[in-house]
Amino acid sequence: MSGVLGSTFAAAAFSLAISALMVAIVLWLSGAPTHAVMFPELPWRLVFGGVIGALFVTGGAMLAPITGAAAFFTCLVAGQLPGAIIADSTGAFGLEKQVLPVWKLAGIALAFTGAVLVRWG
Repeated sequence: MSGVLGSTFAAAAFSLAISALMVAIVLWLSGAPTHAVMFPELPWRLVFGGVIGALFVTGGAMLAPITGAAAFFTCLVAGQLPGAIIADSTGAFGLEKQVLPVWKLAGIALAFTGAVLVRWG
């Protein structure tokens, strides 16, 4: 997309705009009640999540052409695993707490090893 639009930032903006449009359509079709007037009352950490999401999409548009798709997505998954393990083991976001066996840690180590091998192997 950035090759066609001439800019990774334009690609990220267009991708986010399409995503927002699709979510708005699904929200409208679902008939779910929304309280848009409450948006200014959202805690800062929830708004910050949207900022991080935009940076994530923009960073992906910038990094994937440099690293290659395989390395980018392998690193993406490996990078998300520690956060997922923390969320599981602490019960964050309303998840049921899960035990952290050594096998999960070994799996994360293998994912990071895979990311290194895909990138530099």
